[in-house]
Amino acid sequence: MDKLRKYKLILASKSPRRQYLLKELGLDFEVYTKETDESFPHDLKAQEIPLYLCRKKADAFDKELTDNTIVITADTIVWIEGQVLNKPENFNDAVRMLKLLSGKKHQVYTGVCLKSKYKTKTLYAQTDVYFKELSREEIEYYIINFNPYDKAGAYGAQEWIGYIAVEKIAGSYFNVMGLPVREVYEELMRF
Repeated sequence: MDKLRKYKLILASKSPRRQYLLKELGLDFEVYTKETDESFPHDLKAQEIPLYLCRKKADAFDKELTDNTIVITADTIVWIEGQVLNKPENFNDAVRMLKLLSGKKHQVYTGVCLKSKYKTKTLYAQTDVYFKELSREEIEYYIINFNPYDKAGAYGAQEWIGYIAVEKIAGSYFNVMGLPVREVYEELMRF
């Protein structure tokens, strides 16, 4: 970790989960975000979407990057049956998403961009998540009590629904939370 002390790390994310995971790595960083348009070309699929968005978020910092600054951006999506599930717009949208995920396997993709003045590295992680069949009551209980409106696919695996719905995970659990910690750590060590 001494190698990273020469850098000022900026996490460009409001996500409390990403902030928690980076803190748990023992990294010193600042949180600084910029409003960025999160639209993307409609022909992008699966991991291409978060890779595009995390790079777009990092590019917004071009003018602020100094010789010893690394900005870390990330974007997470849920992918099922050839479609992306971003953050739900409202209660009915959250119900729709959770009904679609119910009883099926889906993928969670997180794209991460590490950017300095002279170097840019993007990476992604994929995790397969298997949900049990959910009842309407379970879906509504979760949405009403946990307000998953800031989460891709309308759920957080670290919350109640993760305890009762996730049958198994193939890949990184932390990726499902929003940051593939091992991969980020390894790239920072190589940066």
